[in-house]
Amino acid sequence: MQNQKSKLFMGLAIICTGVVINTGIAHQIVLAKPNNSQKCNISAYVIDKDSQGVNVRSGASTKNRILGAVPANETVNVIASGDNWVKITNASSGFKGTGWVYLPTLGISSRGYDTNGVNLYAKPNQKSQKVGRVPPNLNVKLLGCQGSWAQIEYQSVKGWLTKEDQCGAALTSCS
Repeated sequence: MQNQKSKLFMGLAIICTGVVINTGIAHQIVLAKPNNSQKCNISAYVIDKDSQGVNVRSGASTKNRILGAVPANETVNVIASGDNWVKITNASSGFKGTGWVYLPTLGISSRGYDTNGVNLYAKPNQKSQKVGRVPPNLNVKLLGCQGSWAQIEYQSVKGWLTKEDQCGAALTSCS
């Protein structure tokens, strides 16, 4: 009796494994979250000018299913970042829900209005070394995020902007 239960259990395990592999569920599970994922809480906007908008996918890969699209210049809330992909939620227009977007399709602007710019830090910490200044109201390339910090590139210098120095709106200032 014990031997039959063992064989039945083994058979079910093999069948379940086969179903998972053959339906692609395993592929989606593996691709759903990138390695080195960081939680974030920033806003960014779509800089890609594709007339169809930027694809929002079910996971962090072009192999994942397209859930919708976000048009150019629309703001998105970024809640995670990793491996050239960001997890977004609730775009200002277009896609509603949560999904993954290819990071190079997003940008961010600096604040620092009526000043000579904002500080760019070596690490997501205001006590870290300042590696440069970014002029006010300047569109910059978004590289990633960690917490409320945005990693950007300005004049070939990579660094971090504080939440107070970020503007995630493309067509208006965040004053």
